[in-house]
This record gives sequence, structure tokens and C-alpha cells, in this order.
Amino acid sequence: MIDLRTLRENPDRLRASQRARGEDDAVVDTLLQLDERRRAALTSFESLRAEQKSLGKSVSQASGEEKQALLARAKDLAVQVKSLEAEAEKLAGELDEVILTVPNIVEEAAPHGGEDDYVVLETVGEARVFDFEPKDHLELCERLGALDMERGAKVSGSRFYFLRGVGARLQLGLLNMAMQQAIEAGFVPMITPVLVKPETMAGTGFAVAHDKEIYRLPEDDLYLVGTSEVALAGYHADEILPEKELPLRYAGWSSCFRREAGSYGKDTRGIIRVHQFDKVEMFSYVRPEDAAEEHQRLLGWEKDMLAKIEVPYRIIDTAAGDLGMSAARKFDCEAWIPTQGRYRELTSTSNCTEFQARRLGARYRDKDGKPQHLATLNGTLATTRWIVAILENHQQADGSVVVPAALRPYVGLDVLEPIK
Repeated sequence: MIDLRTLRENPDRLRASQRARGEDDAVVDTLLQLDERRRAALTSFESLRAEQKSLGKSVSQASGEEKQALLARAKDLAVQVKSLEAEAEKLAGELDEVILTVPNIVEEAAPHGGEDDYVVLETVGEARVFDFEPKDHLELCERLGALDMERGAKVSGSRFYFLRGVGARLQLGLLNMAMQQAIEAGFVPMITPVLVKPETMAGTGFAVAHDKEIYRLPEDDLYLVGTSEVALAGYHADEILPEKELPLRYAGWSSCFRREAGSYGKDTRGIIRVHQFDKVEMFSYVRPEDAAEEHQRLLGWEKDMLAKIEVPYRIIDTAAGDLGMSAARKFDCEAWIPTQGRYRELTSTSNCTEFQARRLGARYRDKDGKPQHLATLNGTLATTRWIVAILENHQQADGSVVVPAALRPYVGLDVLEPIK
């Protein structure tokens, strides 16, 4: 959640952020009013509570009419104190309810606008010119015996699939290569839970009551994650870490689940937009003043992975209106997909500043011994969708696919050959 002190000291910063996201900035005045009323009620409560304690001592020393008057005053104070305490708690609840709906404050350098208002920061590599008609990833997979969409739908429904043969080997090799890179960069490898509690999901920044993308198990009150970021964000919830341990970096491998509720009719062919996929996700806990630099590091590690699969890509600075609730800034890496003639997102990295840590109570103890909120960041190293870019960009005229050199030791093949 946003910092109330920042809100009080610079409310225009949140107003500007809300406008950049295309959100209503009237919520700022609502928050300020609730905060002011809550603080006033607390001040009155504490003042009368102090008088009540002082009066208690006087009663024991008084007698006669004076004592009766003091007892009457004590009775009146008790009613007022109880009322003010209830009022302060009620206002605190209302404040929390509103503040939990407010997204993170966007970095000033992030582009304003919506989904199409991104800024291209860098383009790496050039689109391959084919001397034959390139096949899309689904046709290539069918020829390679790498994917079975029909039986996936039979077993589980639409947008489910079986990766088989070289398809399974390609995904395992890709994710293992990503994990090995993360380990070499100092990340702790993690196999994370895919079911989490509602407080973990909400603490990470997902609106569990309204998000139609999330799978829920109502009987258990648990949620299937759409990214291992959720489990990793909750890993240090309600903890105070020693500053000397920072930065803490984890690489989480998990299956991920998304309902894709708003995408009916979009990308229904193949595995670009599916309900289940696997992913290796980087997650960092750092001091807030180190977050921007860490963000660039995560982007650098993503670029290293993309270089290993040898595909053309570009990096975009995502516009504020297209940011998730927790992100203050996000960079996407989009690979060129030949048969679509466009770039498609393969990976992204987000700086969530202190937003998630405040919601989850993740802190560190500074050099003066004072607890401070951490900053959290995340970034994707590889997902199932990467198979699309690899197959389409490295296909040959006979339907075979050359495995990128860096990936060959993990797949165990130099070339994926069509099945006979």
C-alpha cells in the first residue's frame, strides 16, 4: 500500500500518479479526510484516556461530595473514551479499506497513457528474412510431435495442452538454463507453492474479490497463483530481516494458472495465451534506495537470457495505465514472432518499491536498529511462451528447428527433426 506519510506530505504526487494511470484522483481527498478524522479521534481518545487515568488517582484520595463529583466525571469519561476508541477504529478500518484499492505511485519517468502508449527503449537484432514461407509455432509443433492441443482440450478443456517429446525437452531445457543463470548470478533457487492464502494474494497486489483472472478453490479458501512472484512476495511476510542480508534474491520455478477471462477469441491458436504454463521468476528484496538500480540489474539478466535464445526483441517502457496495481514501473521484453509480423511479450520486470512490503509487513532493521519497509522487484527469466519465439525464429524449410547453441546442452539436441 502507499505510505500515509508520503500522502500527507505530498498529496499531489499521488494525484499525478492516479491521472497518469487514468484513475480518479478524487481518492486522494477521500484518503486525506479519513486520515485527518482518524488522527483527530485518536488525539481526543488519548487526551481523555490520560485524563481518565489521572482522575483514577484523584478519586482514591478524595472523599464526600468531591469524590462523588469525581466519580460522576469518571463515568462520563469512560463513555467518551469508549466512544472515541470505537470511532478511531471505525475510521481506521474505512481508511484501510480505501487505501488497499489505491495502486502504487508511478515513477515520474514512466510514460503516461494506456496499453498503446508505451515507449520503445531499445531494439536488439533484426527480423529474419526467410527464403521460404515460415510456419507458425503450432504447425511446427505438430510436425515435431512437440505439442498436443486436441488431447489437452479433451482432458482439461480449451487452452490446455500436452507438451510431449521434444516439446517437453525444450521447455525443461529452457527453464533449467534460466535457473542455472539465476544461480550463477547469486539467486537462491526455489520451487514454490502454487496455492496461496487470500492474504498472500491480496498482499502481493491482486484484488482477489474482483480479479476474474484468478482461479479460486472456495472450499479451501486458497488461490492458484498466476506467477511465483506471489509466493515469493509472501515468503518474508511479517518478518524483520537484518540489513546485512540484503539484497535477497530468489528464483522461483512454478506452474502458473490464469483464467484468461477477458481474452475470449484472442490468441486461441497454440500456446501464446493458455490457462497453465511454467515459469522461472526472479524476485528481489532490497533497500528502497537500491530499488531503481536493482530494476536495471533484473532487466540485464533478462537480456542475457534472450541473447541465449538468439531471437530479435525490443524493450518497452510500459505506460502507467497498463501497469499492474503493485508496479511503479515496468519494462517488457518483446520477441519478434515472424508469422504474426509483430513483437509479443516474453518477459517483464517490475519495480514494486515498498508497496507489496507494506501490505505484507516485510521489513528490515537498519543500521540504527529501526525497522524499515523493504522494496520488492520481480522479473521473468523464461516461460512456456518462449517456445513460440524459439521455434518460429529458428525454423528451417524442411520443418526442422535449429536449437540455439546455448540451449543445446540443456535440451540434448542440436536440431529438432520432424517426426516421420
